[in-house]
Amino acid sequence: MRILITGITGFVGSHLAEYLLKKQGYEIYGLTRWRSPIDNIKEILNKINLIDGDLRDGNSMHKLIEKVRPDRIFHLAAQSYVPTSFIAPGDTIETNIIGTINLLEAVKRANISPRIHICSSSEVYGQVTKDELPIRETNALRPQSPYAVSKVGEDRISFQYFKSYGIKNIISRAFTHTGPRRGNVFVVSAFAKQIAEIEKGKKEPILNVGNLESVRTFLDVRDIVRAYDLLIEKGEPGQVYNIGGDISMKIREMLDKLLQMSDKEIEVRINQELLRPSDVTLQIPDVSKFKQATGWEPEIPFEKTLKDTLDYWRERV
Repeated sequence: MRILITGITGFVGSHLAEYLLKKQGYEIYGLTRWRSPIDNIKEILNKINLIDGDLRDGNSMHKLIEKVRPDRIFHLAAQSYVPTSFIAPGDTIETNIIGTINLLEAVKRANISPRIHICSSSEVYGQVTKDELPIRETNALRPQSPYAVSKVGEDRISFQYFKSYGIKNIISRAFTHTGPRRGNVFVVSAFAKQIAEIEKGKKEPILNVGNLESVRTFLDVRDIVRAYDLLIEKGEPGQVYNIGGDISMKIREMLDKLLQMSDKEIEVRINQELLRPSDVTLQIPDVSKFKQATGWEPEIPFEKTLKDTLDYWRERV
């Protein structure tokens, strides 16, 4: 079976490739750009096939799909950092919406029928009220960042291609997931990296933070790639599935757990530059639809996720 992963060099893509390589009979292909760092996949480079391309170039996508003719596609590539989307909204929209259209057009032109996982985001729900919790797939979409708007577009254009052309798109809306290899601009990794730097004397014992009052539901990346594999196998094309963990807490509580894993005295200081123009502060998902469809349950304890992330940065700073 031929598997194509867009975003294979990224955080989730690299973990997904490693997970799928453990299965028999899978050929793994990855979309990459010439300047994409390969640190996350250096251990498996001899086991996968990388193909240069650019989602924003329709001709590039057409050549890629014709060459690989995949049986399954995991579409993970995106501009996925919310603060950057406020700085570069046009680039975010082009990469995430136009890039997805280019991929789906290439599949349509190639006259193939792969099952496709479209990676949307819980950010599409925006700020919800307490009476809307837990968040279901039927909840209103109220995007509050250019990134969230781009994911609404990607989400809905994928549904349209399913309805119009029968392309087997299965859409996930993943809630917060983290773990080793997460970029250092994302909250758990940002905190873990700073703690590791402080422990090694490379940074003064002050940890810079943004909004600590937001509530998030956390999930380990190794649980989410297992979820994505089940989704593409058992999910119903045209349907949307929330995927998320079962551990909910304020960012402040998560930070306290991380700080307890270090023997250093560290001052926590709010940095105004880390606060977003508009923020989504309450994300607790209802994942019953996904669990009923696949039988999936999260397996990795949150304390292990935090420790593994902190140890990852301890080895690298």
